[in-house]
Amino acid sequence: MTKRITVDRIAAARSQIDPVFLNSPQYNCEPLSEALGCTVTIKCETQNPIRSFKGRGAETFMAARLAAGDTGPIVCASAGNFGQAIAYAGRRRGIPIIVYAAEAANPLKIARMRALGAEVRLHGADFDAAKEEAARWAAETGTLMAVDSLDVETAEGAGTIGLELLEADPRPDTVLIPLGNGAMINGIATAIKAHAPDIRIVAVQAAAAPAMVESWRSGTLVTTDSADTIADGIGVRLPVPEALDDMADLIDDAVLVAEATMIDAMRLVHEHAGLVVEPSGVVGLSAIMDHPDLVRGQHVATVLCGGNLTPEQIRTWLAL
Repeated sequence: MTKRITVDRIAAARSQIDPVFLNSPQYNCEPLSEALGCTVTIKCETQNPIRSFKGRGAETFMAARLAAGDTGPIVCASAGNFGQAIAYAGRRRGIPIIVYAAEAANPLKIARMRALGAEVRLHGADFDAAKEEAARWAAETGTLMAVDSLDVETAEGAGTIGLELLEADPRPDTVLIPLGNGAMINGIATAIKAHAPDIRIVAVQAAAAPAMVESWRSGTLVTTDSADTIADGIGVRLPVPEALDDMADLIDDAVLVAEATMIDAMRLVHEHAGLVVEPSGVVGLSAIMDHPDLVRGQHVATVLCGGNLTPEQIRTWLAL
């Protein structure tokens, strides 16, 4: 079967991405390693204009659209980080952006999407409801819709993280990757497995929103009635079938983590690394905490993939 995502296209994506998103800090965090009982390399995708890894995929997607002569507008759905990324990439290229988000979406993320020039429309109780309305409106109006994980460029851009992780010396034994719609894990896993197939790839998802992990485990499309998790960036109840197909032979294992553990992990990374990371961004660390035998004694890498917390969330979760 022909692969949708290739390492050559991931390598090519590097030249299409605003350098501000590339070569994010990655290092062995010794205090975290001591606290968690294994060597932990953290890759910090929070130190950029949108505080998340999504800029890589959005830049790659938008460059492809512009090369194809698409000048917008473009619509997407987002819990907040993908919308910021598409808004950033669209503004950089003069392409109008419309973002659909849930009515209860993170207000900081909504404000940042608007500040980046996007028109934000709030609809429905969660991300997937907003996504369905965005798709309906796009079909009705003939507007091009960007779909994270379905549009292969989003995974190719995210895959550049994998190329950078391969530069770690020594290379990790296991990489723990947050799993939402699948763009990040499929891109990173494609890059890593092409060069170092012995590195284990483990997907991590919130136990309160397990649709992607349950679908991967069962080999069938599993949907859930809700995705009631604080990890809004990976709160998916309607998986993207194409992303599941991509995952099929890339992922070595998958685990679920508890809500309370994510809060503990946010506090741990703040205490030991001085970083503010949102729940979706700490699920890799949460996996070590909830499943210590998974990586005991290993060199583990994980991606801190987003850091968009409201002041209230910071006060509540980080107890500052």
